[in-house]
Amino acid sequence: MDTNKNYRGFRDLKVYQLALEIFEMTKNFPIEEKYSIVDQIRRSSRSVCANIAEAWYKRKYPKSFINRLIDSADESGETEV
Repeated sequence: MDTNKNYRGFRDLKVYQLALEIFEMTKNFPIEEKYSIVDQIRRSSRSVCANIAEAWYKRKYPKSFINRLIDSADESGETEV
């Protein structure tokens, strides 16, 4: 990771970009999975992004920031499974 990079926001974070890639990858899943596994993967990966965005905006409040990151980690685990 480049330590000199100045992050302008949550969209610059690799984990956010990865969640978006996951959404795109599910477009290639078999049609019979559309309403089961694809739906769940998309919802949990979107939640990762949403929680990261909320954490970013609450970064001045350490407890709220940490809470949102924990929520994001939980959703990430769900996506992985």
